[in-house]
Amino acid sequence: MSLIIRLSRQKPPPPLSLHLTRLLSTTNTSSSSKLHSRYSFKPPTSLSPKPQTPDPNPMPKKKQKPQYRPPSSLDRTGLKPIRSELPFDFRYSYTDSSPNVRPIGLREPKYSPFGPGRLDRQWTGVCAPAVDPKARTLEAAEDPKLEEKRKMMRERVQGMPLTESERKILVDKCQRHKTKRQINLGRDGLTHNMLNDIHNNWKHAEAVRIKCLGVPTVDMKNVCTQLEDKTFGKIIHRHCGLLVLYRGRYYHPKRRPVIPLMLWRPHEPVYPRLIKTTIDGLSIEETKEMRKRGLAVPPLTKLAKNGYYGSLVPMVRDAFLSCELVRIDCKGLEKSDYKKIGCKLRDMVPCILVTFEKEQIVVWRGKDYKPVEDGYFLPDRESFDDPDDSSSDGSLVCGEEGRDSVDGTGGQQDFYSGDDEE
Repeated sequence: MSLIIRLSRQKPPPPLSLHLTRLLSTTNTSSSSKLHSRYSFKPPTSLSPKPQTPDPNPMPKKKQKPQYRPPSSLDRTGLKPIRSELPFDFRYSYTDSSPNVRPIGLREPKYSPFGPGRLDRQWTGVCAPAVDPKARTLEAAEDPKLEEKRKMMRERVQGMPLTESERKILVDKCQRHKTKRQINLGRDGLTHNMLNDIHNNWKHAEAVRIKCLGVPTVDMKNVCTQLEDKTFGKIIHRHCGLLVLYRGRYYHPKRRPVIPLMLWRPHEPVYPRLIKTTIDGLSIEETKEMRKRGLAVPPLTKLAKNGYYGSLVPMVRDAFLSCELVRIDCKGLEKSDYKKIGCKLRDMVPCILVTFEKEQIVVWRGKDYKPVEDGYFLPDRESFDDPDDSSSDGSLVCGEEGRDSVDGTGGQQDFYSGDDEE
C-alpha cells in the first residue's frame, strides 16, 4: 500500500514533444551535443532563434471599406430644403379639417410629417402655413393674397371652358369599361399626398375619375370645392360619389407644382368635446331623460360602412319637421367615423348633439327650431354643360343611350346610404 502511495506522488514524465524541444534547444546552445556528435544533426534555420529586425520596406496596409449604410429618405446631408410655391397651407386632410376651428392641445411634439429639414415651411402641429406664422396677424386667418394667387394660377391653367362635345368625350373616356385609372377618396377625405396622385394621373390622361366614399360624402360640396381649389382643376361630371376632374387646357406635366410628400400621418390635435355633460338650456335630469328618449326613437336610417352619405343632411332636416329627436344607426362603423358624421350634422343641419352611446347618433333640433330655406346641396346628378352652347339640352352624358353614369352601370350605382342590412 505504501508503494502505491509513493508512486502516485511522483510527478509524471514530460511528454515526448517537450523532451524533443529541449533537445533541440540544447543543440542550438551547445555544439558538442549528443545529436550533433552521434547523428550529425543540424537544426533548420526556422528553429534557430534570430532577433526580429523591422522590415525596411513594409507592405502598405489595405484600407478597410466603410461599413455599408442603406440609403434613407431622412438623410438630407448636403441637400437644401424643398421649396413649394403652392399658395395654401399644407394639411394632412383638406376636407376633414377647418382652419376656423382651433384645437385646445396637441397629442405629440411639433414634429414635421414631411421629415426633418425636408421642407422650408414650419410645422405648427396642425398645418404647415404658406406664410410665416410669426408674421401672421391674429385677426387675419389667411392672407388675402394667397386666394388671389390661387385664382390666377387656376385661370392660367384652365384657359377657355370646354364645349359640350369636348366634355362628353372626356367623360366617356373615364368610364369604367374604358379605363382603370381611378383615385379613391375614403374616410380621411382629400389628403395632402392625394394631390400628388392626381398630378401623376394627369401625366397620361386629361381627366381622372375619383370615387368618394365614407365620411367626406356627407358634404360633397366641400369635397368638390377643395378638389378644384387645391389641384387647380375643374370638375366636369358628377354622379353621386363619382367625379371626373379635368386638368385644364394649358396644363403641362413638366410644369406641375412641387408637392412635398408627407412621410407619416400626424396625430390629430385635441379639440373640445362634442357631447357636453348637460345640453344648453336643460338641466341634468332633463338631459338624461332626453338621451333615454333619443335611444328609444325608431332609427331614421342605418349607415353602411364606407357608404355614400350625400342625402343624410336633407333626410335629417325633413325628419325635424315632424319630430324633435332623430336617431341614426351606425352599428359597424368606426367610432371616429360616426363622431365626424355627427360633427358635420351639427354644423350643416344645424342641430344639437345628444349622445353617441350604443353606436348611435342622436340629435335634437332645439327649442326654437326654424327650417333652413336657403341651404344649397348638390343633387345626386349635376350637369356641367356650357351655358353658351345652344345645342345643350341640360342632360347628362349619353343619357339617351343608357349610359348616365361614369362607371358604365346605366345609373345603377354601387353606393348606398345603408338602409338595407349588410
